[in-house]
Amino acid sequence: MTKPSLPDLLHAAVSAVGGTERPGQVAMAEAVAEAIDENSHRLIQAGTGTGKSLGYLVPALAHGERVVVATATLALQRQLVERDLPRTVEALHPQLRRRPQFAMLKGRSNYLCLHRLHEGAPQDEEEGLFDQFEAAAPTSKLGQDLLRLRDWADETETGDRDDLTPGVSDKAWGQISVSSRECLGATKCAYGAECFAEAARERAKLADVVVTNHALLAIDAIEGAPVLPQHEVLIVDEAHELVSRVTGVATGELTPGQVNRAVKRAAKLVDEKTADALQTASESFERVMELALPGRLEQVPEDLGYALMSLRDAARNVISAIGSTRDKSLQDEDAVRKQALAAVESVHSVAERIVLGSEYDVVWYERHDRFGATLRVAPLSVSGLLRDKLFEDRSVVLTSATLKLGGDFNGVAGSLGLSPEGVAGDDEPVWKGLDVGSPFDYPKQGILYVAKHLATPGREGTRGDMMDELAELIEAAGGRTLGLFSSMRGAKAAAEELRGRLDNPILLQGEETLGELIKTFAADPETCLFGTLSLWQGVDVPGPSCQLVIMDRIPFPRPDDPLMSARQKSVEEHGGNGFMAVAATHAALLMAQGAGRLVRATGDRGVVAVLDPRLATARYGTFLRATLPDFWYTTDRNQVRRSLAAIDATARADGK
Repeated sequence: MTKPSLPDLLHAAVSAVGGTERPGQVAMAEAVAEAIDENSHRLIQAGTGTGKSLGYLVPALAHGERVVVATATLALQRQLVERDLPRTVEALHPQLRRRPQFAMLKGRSNYLCLHRLHEGAPQDEEEGLFDQFEAAAPTSKLGQDLLRLRDWADETETGDRDDLTPGVSDKAWGQISVSSRECLGATKCAYGAECFAEAARERAKLADVVVTNHALLAIDAIEGAPVLPQHEVLIVDEAHELVSRVTGVATGELTPGQVNRAVKRAAKLVDEKTADALQTASESFERVMELALPGRLEQVPEDLGYALMSLRDAARNVISAIGSTRDKSLQDEDAVRKQALAAVESVHSVAERIVLGSEYDVVWYERHDRFGATLRVAPLSVSGLLRDKLFEDRSVVLTSATLKLGGDFNGVAGSLGLSPEGVAGDDEPVWKGLDVGSPFDYPKQGILYVAKHLATPGREGTRGDMMDELAELIEAAGGRTLGLFSSMRGAKAAAEELRGRLDNPILLQGEETLGELIKTFAADPETCLFGTLSLWQGVDVPGPSCQLVIMDRIPFPRPDDPLMSARQKSVEEHGGNGFMAVAATHAALLMAQGAGRLVRATGDRGVVAVLDPRLATARYGTFLRATLPDFWYTTDRNQVRRSLAAIDATARADGK
């Protein structure tokens, strides 16, 4: 039988989803197929509108070996499993003569735990477990959420939290879910045969395509025990997010509250002397944390070091003692024991990691008005981990709309542990970069305006000239504005100020769920939406409701961000430019994502306005602008107001 050609397969898939074939999509599919055939690696930048999901799914399905697709966002996971994969599999079936199976796989805590649901949740103050449904008042929000979860448990086929709509609070979900450390294991659990998480794993083992998230990919790489099934091809979508997600998984934290809970859970399972030692260590740690000031700890202070050593040693003794004692008087002893072990092991591992003091770790204090102090430890870099764990024994394709920073792939490649393109030493992964472009005509569809006349933003204080500029731009656009701010404080200040100056409704992130805010924003062209980080990447509003995207300033990391400043310092100590490698790269990535909110369809028109003159005047401004879509560029404030007014008039004439 003749093997079907890739162009024919792609054509069938694109037709099935009602799309249009684009040259960039064809080029991407060919590059993915080549990487799979050669068992090599690719970094592929595919602009918005390319149709990159089909660009990698079609060659992956045609190949026939198992493929893992890892994405950063829930929205893309759902799109792949609920829309793209079912249609693509059906469309390719006549030519492939087979129907590839696909499945979604997430971390265990994303699935409802039947044991926790039926037997109860651990109670810190008393022995055994308690019935969370009895404990929560039925009239409270928590009680209502729990009752709804109990009803949902009878009808759900997946137990997947994301299939529950509307959702419930993290607190409610925490009552009926467990982490992998807390899980009894399918063979020891009375509900193991019905377990939703185990069923998801079994489906993944049988699937040709497994859709997962960056966090589970990171856990699979870091913890050594395989979570994902064996696979020959790994495709990382939204790959610009990978380093931060892996860093998040590799970050440990300790708080007095967390240690306290571990003490209470362990106390009933070990002898008094062992429990008292952990209690005493917990109290010493709490006293140190009461005096903790935010910031990096280049060296662990003596008092903290002693507290952590006591905590580590006491926790280790508790872990040994829990393993060698039994208490038949405890209700559901195995579950209580596993819960306590998980809590104490978590304390032990973080305390030991900080005490051992690797030069590759960064340690710092954080302080929140509400939650008090937290001690954190994170890797200085995850590039070595990614190089060793990600690129071995499989073909890897990394794709995103923003992988070229400042005009090339080397910045992102370096963060993944890869050498510059075309430079490879012994045993180093060899890769190629490809930019397949975008179907949009950016110079004709958008304007990049830099407000060069404004004062350079400082660290503190209101920016009166910036507020005036913001108001004038929104008025010229007739609303239709997405305001992207580098801090929540900046977004709130702008919303408060402009609500008093403009007639346009101004929505503010945090005042309603993100989904509701975006829905309201998309429905009314006169409305504006202001917010921070998740809006820079999470808004997809084609059409006339979003014709002006405003960035208040270049989103450099805060100078007091312990991890970013440590990474910057490390680059400088090795002879590099720390500011460009860390701060400017971070800003470039966010700005490219933010600017990408403007043009989402071929008919979109509008302006990206950056209210920070440094984009036009500073030397690094050229690097940042080279990362943004190729919009027509201007610093002429009058020109941009005329353009916005014309775009608004056209939209109104079209009745939008």
